[in-house]
Amino acid sequence: MTKRNANFELLRIIAMVMILVLHYNAHCDTLLHLGEHVTGVQAYATILEAFCITGLNTYVFISGYFLSGSKVKVSRILQLICQVYFYTILISISLMIAGTYVVHPADNIYKIAQYVFPISSEHYWFVTAYIIMYVLSPVLNAGIHNLSRKQMKAVIIGLLIWFCFIKSFVPVMFVTDHCGYDFGWFIVLYLIAAYIRKYNVKVFYNARNSMIVFLVSGVIIAVMSFVLYYINLVTGGFIYYAEVPIHLNFFFTLTGSLGLFSFFRYYRVKENKAADVIRFVAPFTFGVYLLHMHIEMKDRWVEWIEHIIGEVPIYSVPLYALHLAASIVIIFAAGVFVDWVRKMIFEYVGRVLHNTWLFNKIRQLDQDLC
Repeated sequence: MTKRNANFELLRIIAMVMILVLHYNAHCDTLLHLGEHVTGVQAYATILEAFCITGLNTYVFISGYFLSGSKVKVSRILQLICQVYFYTILISISLMIAGTYVVHPADNIYKIAQYVFPISSEHYWFVTAYIIMYVLSPVLNAGIHNLSRKQMKAVIIGLLIWFCFIKSFVPVMFVTDHCGYDFGWFIVLYLIAAYIRKYNVKVFYNARNSMIVFLVSGVIIAVMSFVLYYINLVTGGFIYYAEVPIHLNFFFTLTGSLGLFSFFRYYRVKENKAADVIRFVAPFTFGVYLLHMHIEMKDRWVEWIEHIIGEVPIYSVPLYALHLAASIVIIFAAGVFVDWVRKMIFEYVGRVLHNTWLFNKIRQLDQDLC
């Protein structure tokens, strides 16, 4: 059995940590507030945001890079869906038992729909976009296989003009722009990663250049955020465009993501116990996302952690940084543990039902697709 590539698995972990940082800052409401004077913690959180916003694109790059070179399996799609249901339903049941489930009679029917139809209702917007991308991957791979390099490059450039370039430099909100939070942008990222893999593109030529691109992109995003904030403070303008630098499909978010992804293509993790730990932990990162972004938890997990390590210190940058780091470690470890339990349960069910008609049919569908 081929070992997972440890450098990409490490990148998967780092990307999820970046996503956790984004969600922590958002929950603590410590980013810049237009029209208000900036605090030290807000400045620090905004700088973190500028670099960490690249994490989500990078996570999708990893998936596109490997999915474009493999066969899509029905069993994998079903496993992803079952994994989502494991979290959407069992977390709610657990919170009901613990007495912390929030019930609002006015939206009770909608909440039920979010559990019964988590993909269609965007219980997790990321999962909805990711699964649509995954289901479409056989079609995308067929196009990738049959298009010439010139044709594929033209398709990617055309999509980037539509999804990225125009919105990045025109300070007007477009109705069709979802800021990268949908499957359309994920497909663009998938095709870019597939192009890099198919033609072994030496993005930025080496690890050093790649890291420079990542760092410079983050600095530009941060500087733009502060400049636009200041312009708004003085003139009241750029209310919409002030948020564009931290959109997923902003030009420098894309270049930063490419720089980070490219760096880990060149970087090599030494084969030792640490590499084995990375390989063990990385597959559970998706579970970390599903745990902390469950609709009953996404606005409450920081508050729960506050009961353990104290309130978020929003008036001290060093203390805020320590609280953030401790919170990320706690929620990441909890997510890995819960998803490890989920994996054990799934494997047990798989062994029990291995020879049933349903599982035989799924394996047959996998073979037919291959």
